[in-house]
Amino acid sequence: MPDQTTLNHAARIIGSISADRRADVALRFYFEAHRYIGAREKREISHAVFLYFRWLSWLDEKSSLQKRIEHAAILHERFLANPKSVKVEALAALAVPKWLASEMDLPPDYLRQLQRDPSLWLRARPGTSAVLGRSLFACEFSQLVPDALRFTGKQDLFKTEQFKLGEFEIQDLASQFVGLACAPKPGETWWDTCAGEGGKTLHLADLMANKGTVWATDRHSGRLETLKRRAGRAKLFNYRTALWDGSASLPTKTKFDGILVDAPCSGVGTWQRNPHARWTTTPEDVSELAATQLSLLNQVAGSLKPGGRLIYSVCTLTRSETTAVANTFGAAHPELEPLPLPLATSSSTQPTAPSSQLFLWPHEINANGMFIAAWTRKK
Repeated sequence: MPDQTTLNHAARIIGSISADRRADVALRFYFEAHRYIGAREKREISHAVFLYFRWLSWLDEKSSLQKRIEHAAILHERFLANPKSVKVEALAALAVPKWLASEMDLPPDYLRQLQRDPSLWLRARPGTSAVLGRSLFACEFSQLVPDALRFTGKQDLFKTEQFKLGEFEIQDLASQFVGLACAPKPGETWWDTCAGEGGKTLHLADLMANKGTVWATDRHSGRLETLKRRAGRAKLFNYRTALWDGSASLPTKTKFDGILVDAPCSGVGTWQRNPHARWTTTPEDVSELAATQLSLLNQVAGSLKPGGRLIYSVCTLTRSETTAVANTFGAAHPELEPLPLPLATSSSTQPTAPSSQLFLWPHEINANGMFIAAWTRKK
């Protein structure tokens, strides 16, 4: 249970959250203004804030924020001890907004997964996961992704010597699946169109063994500067950056062996990690983002070489942003054909036939939800 100091800090942070300031942003600003708060206390405060939003619909609005946060912690402990103590009907009605049921299926195991604490995944440099796992001690290996480790320790990873030496990146397992779906080869030329701060760019560069080129574009120069710092720490140099706003004015006339469109999305797949977003995301957001996703795919399709691979990924599970976008785009581009993705999303010994469209469910992989679709340009 959180102590009174933690409750007070968490209450002040929640009180500062608004439509223009998300929970993660409010936490960052608060900790920057209160630098005396230690790493362990930061974890406890952050956990209390996220528990509040995870159990928000169960809380009494007439109580003080501190009482509500305390009640959320009690509900959480009770749920972890016995997940079936909360009926599935209650989870479907209270753990997610009502509009979500019209956009996606809500399996009971998915709803229960949303209420659990999220896992922290690391991506080791290719072939080094065993050594890294032994050096960090508190790690579990993934049976699905070869370089992935689930970190279960308490130390500040950013202060470890292994992080400073670029031996790993903090990257969710679902995002690592995207890199495997791309399957870039050393010497190829790839384009990460919506690179952000470069998590997937660095994965592509690593899989290419620092050979060939990864173009990384984004509309925000600050994100690309962060990418450069991360690449420097990892000693990866087979990339170049450029600004691109998603318009028809492309950053280069290069034809690519592969293009990754990891598009802006509603982020429904991250709601276990970011429960505040459950109560701020709207159906209008989903509709607008689906249009943006389709536009991005249409803009980049012509930059693919014959035989090249186009990968579309979004960390959401809504139909409007996943199969609807992929099917509409595929129908409009007969020069492309679906590309099967031979990725295992379960440790089951029964293999499934590869599909060109893949849903990664949080309760099946213990990570974010993700959708991946793939095409190849006909030769």
